[in-house]
Amino acid sequence: MNNLPANILAVDDDKTSLLVLDAYLRSFGFNVTTASGGLQALEVLGKRDFDLLISDLRMPGMDGIELLKEMRRRDITAPFIVVTACGSIESAVAAMRQGACDYLEKPFNPDTLQLTVQRAIDYHRALSENRQIKAYLEEHFTFQNIITVNPAMKEMLEMAAKVTSSPHTTVAIFGESGVGKEVLAKAIHFASTGMPTGFVAVNCAAIPEQLMESELFGHVKGAFTGADRDRAGKFSQAGNGTLLLDEIGDMPLPLQTKLLRTLQERTFERIGDNTAIPLDCRVIAATNANLAERVAAGSFREDLYHRINVFPLHIPPLRERKEDIRQICEHVVTELQQHLGKSLPGISQKAMDAILDHDWPGNVRELRNRLERAAILTSGDLIRPEHLGLMLTTSQPGSQQDNDPLYSTYHLKTPVNSLSLSALTSQILSQTLELCKGNKTKAAQMLKIDRKMFYRD
Repeated sequence: MNNLPANILAVDDDKTSLLVLDAYLRSFGFNVTTASGGLQALEVLGKRDFDLLISDLRMPGMDGIELLKEMRRRDITAPFIVVTACGSIESAVAAMRQGACDYLEKPFNPDTLQLTVQRAIDYHRALSENRQIKAYLEEHFTFQNIITVNPAMKEMLEMAAKVTSSPHTTVAIFGESGVGKEVLAKAIHFASTGMPTGFVAVNCAAIPEQLMESELFGHVKGAFTGADRDRAGKFSQAGNGTLLLDEIGDMPLPLQTKLLRTLQERTFERIGDNTAIPLDCRVIAATNANLAERVAAGSFREDLYHRINVFPLHIPPLRERKEDIRQICEHVVTELQQHLGKSLPGISQKAMDAILDHDWPGNVRELRNRLERAAILTSGDLIRPEHLGLMLTTSQPGSQQDNDPLYSTYHLKTPVNSLSLSALTSQILSQTLELCKGNKTKAAQMLKIDRKMFYRD
């Protein structure tokens, strides 16, 4: 929250009252500007913004209520506190019906004045910050801002939009690392609630097994050694919002049983307490693992798999929707230009060719990271291939590489000019053997070398 001193405009036609109010407010640490009436206050408001306005009700020319009405007509949203003489509460109530947030009585009580003013400022700042957060979420985490022209991706987004009307339906999001599973989860949350708060994410792979139950469900004081106070878990923290269980495939088997019961009964219990707490949030499970394979291997419960797979959404990897890459790049470069505060004219054709040629195993996250790196390295000119740090795996048409599939097979981890001959040979042998699924004879025939090369130290 903003900790800077608040700027307050104090308005009163009585000079003595205005001086007293000014002195009190300054003693509390506020920045104060004064105006001798409603008309002068409007002149001041036309030149700068304020965190709060405090105005007397009875003033010649333009009284407090008329000033408040004119402020709102001009879309000035600063909170408004009215000041009234003792015994004129009816006038203060009338002002509050017009949008005043509170009132004060003359003569001022310093403690009441400070409390009333601080409460109005804190509320207004919190409201303003919530609006900013909501605007940010609308810009970054809505379906409209997930960039795609790919038919499969569009179909998936249409399905995701439909589930937003069913707040208790469990959603499963499948996709490789970096495809945007959390971005999609936030879009579903925001479209469901319209709220910037109430989204809680838990990485099931990052929390030690012995702590995960408490992390999710919470505990009461004394439930186990070290539980010196009650603690709310992530299910409670999500409230009526959304709980994202990221990398759910890595959740320990014992906890899977408790999660299954929670999803079925729509209730949960804290550790050490038998009280059933209603589950109000939507649960979204996300994973880059093949859960069906894990079920077959016995590391994931089959009944839980079917329970979370009520509404599955599959995000295709970036290499399967390369038609989206140009638009994603344009969007990211525009964002980076604002974030870094530097001119970024765009991406050169050679750099774009390199981007389109890359398989993007890290998907959209990797693409964004590469572009951010490039944006930092460039000096206000076009992003070029060397800024991206990608290993080019294709060559000019008509070259030997163009005719021999082997040359387009290798994705070297280190630039060729940084490798010794021995290291380069080792990488080629290793990747050819992998390509031939471990068949050394076939790999040797493909490279036209002696099979013994694969046994050298």
